[in-house]
Amino acid sequence: MGDSSQNPSSEKILELLRTLESRIARIESRLELDSPAVPEPASGPAVAAEDDEELELQLGQNWFAKAGIVGLALGIAFLLTLPYDGFPSFLPSILGYCLVGGIFFLSHFWRESFQQVSRYLLGGGLLLLYFTTLRLFYFTPSPALSNKTIELALLLIVVFGNVTIAIRRQSIYLAGFNLTLGFLTVLIGGEPGFVFALLTLLAASISYLTWRFQSNGLLAFGMSLTYLTHFLWSANNPFFTGELQFGLAPEIHLGFILIYASLFAAAIALRKDTTQEGPGVILNSALNAFVGFVIFSLSLLSNPTINTVAWQLVASILFLGVAITFWIREKSVYSTFAYAMIGYAALSAAIVAQFRMPDFFVWLCWQSLLVVSTAVWFRSRFIVVANFIIYLIIFIAFLSSSTTVSSVSVSFGLVALLSARVLNWQRDKLALRTELMRNAYLASALLFLPYALYNSVPPHLVSVSWLILAALYYSASRILKSRKYRWMALLTMSLTILYLFIVDLTTVDPVVRIISFLAVGSALLGISMIYSKKKKKTVAES
Repeated sequence: MGDSSQNPSSEKILELLRTLESRIARIESRLELDSPAVPEPASGPAVAAEDDEELELQLGQNWFAKAGIVGLALGIAFLLTLPYDGFPSFLPSILGYCLVGGIFFLSHFWRESFQQVSRYLLGGGLLLLYFTTLRLFYFTPSPALSNKTIELALLLIVVFGNVTIAIRRQSIYLAGFNLTLGFLTVLIGGEPGFVFALLTLLAASISYLTWRFQSNGLLAFGMSLTYLTHFLWSANNPFFTGELQFGLAPEIHLGFILIYASLFAAAIALRKDTTQEGPGVILNSALNAFVGFVIFSLSLLSNPTINTVAWQLVASILFLGVAITFWIREKSVYSTFAYAMIGYAALSAAIVAQFRMPDFFVWLCWQSLLVVSTAVWFRSRFIVVANFIIYLIIFIAFLSSSTTVSSVSVSFGLVALLSARVLNWQRDKLALRTELMRNAYLASALLFLPYALYNSVPPHLVSVSWLILAALYYSASRILKSRKYRWMALLTMSLTILYLFIVDLTTVDPVVRIISFLAVGSALLGISMIYSKKKKKTVAES
């Protein structure tokens, strides 16, 4: 009885629970309160499987497509180079154009379903279009075209047509690839006028595409190919002539190297974001300035009949002008430094070419003062430091190459003093602490001037000349109100005393010895009295 009495109650409870669950479910459904399922964390093997699948897709979809297109292009290229004896000479090219048309059709047909394959097919088709056009004149003893001028015109049409397609596709890689075919066309043409015109056009195109795509990589690639192509052509185009020979190119080709450099510099200067110089901009400026100048200088060295002085002066004006443009336009630090240093290098090369050794060392020394002066305007600590290092190298080279040190060596000391004054005079304009560099120049003068006087004046007048130098330092300290020159006067006097007691005491004529000791002794007493008076004044004021 007890069991049967409990069953209806249990059934009612269960029925009530089902009703409540159903109602709650309907309420949650209407209020959209269904809680989303919590995904389980991915396990290690699952992640590894996904990575493997992604790698498999990249390999199968992209790399195999690239390799397949390259294989097809090479196969068709080899097919077109066969002799085809007994057939009309235009047949290989007709066959090539038909294959190119088929490739373009497939590229267009698969543009939605197989986008990767479609893009690669387009690139391969453009390459084969160029090669097929090349087959009209080359790779056969009986060409379909006998006029090379027409062949070059057709190749140019293909190249710039391909570049136009690349621009419309917004493809940097396709543009760079087809510009490479343009440089190949330069070497195929070979004639100076054709080479100069086409290289200038290609350099301008690279500059424009760099500005359009804002691509530092495209500019670096284009600059390298431009300079390399010009260099190979000026070396007698060895890939086509089989002989490497310099000095045959007409002199005017030097001017076109400078034109390329100007066009590439314009591409960098006219970039859209001039508020900062990223690594790409810095690298391109350095590459353009350095490679352009090296190719230019090697071309000058290869032909001794060229007026080196005039051309190097032109290059100096150009590169310094570019440096000034970068500074005025955007207050550039690194581009200004790169072009300015190459401009100074060209000026140095002109000086070396104009004067004989060791005379040109003196002119290079005075050029150092010019560099410091412009560095102040550029506010470039890099130029100041680099110029000081070069200044020391020039002095050491001067000492090493000169059998006798003449009075002109005084120029090194004077330049050091004047450079220190320029740095002090315009210290507020430099974006660096100039104290260290000023001290370095003053220390150089402190060493160089006594050494120059020692080798320039008669031995019995060395101590007297040093005494006069010390007096000049002291006078400069009073006029300029600079303590540094007083220290230079004291150190020079100390050096004079040592020389007087070590050298003059035993080697010079007695009469000269007496005069030297009297002069130095009087000067030392005068200096002592001046300092005594200064000390009393300081004590009285305190």
